[in-house]
Amino acid sequence: MNPAEEYILSKNEPYRSILLHVQAVIMQTIPSAELKYKWRIPCFYVGKSPICYLNVPPRKNYVDVGFWNSAHLTKHLDNMVTEKRKVVKSLRYLTLEDIDDTILIAVLRDAYSVRHEGFYKN
Repeated sequence: MNPAEEYILSKNEPYRSILLHVQAVIMQTIPSAELKYKWRIPCFYVGKSPICYLNVPPRKNYVDVGFWNSAHLTKHLDNMVTEKRKVVKSLRYLTLEDIDDTILIAVLRDAYSVRHEGFYKN
């Protein structure tokens, strides 16, 4: 088992179920995505292009699905959180029931389509 999988399976409920569900949606939506372990969290890449990361921040009660190329995203921005971050936007989930697969899939496809763009808009 790789460290990214260990990270996901080591989390307590409900976070483990949320992470496993999001991982499954990512793999189904972007079959070429590869799960890597970077910065001590699971990250999905297509080739050398980052798509998103999964994080359960310490002392927080949510799962963060973060997107690096968020400056170029156009779908469901009203559902995304920036919280004092200049580059990254994320979808946040407190429970498995909070996940709207339609929104998650649309944002993942959007992130995939802009994967070659930089972090900032010029």
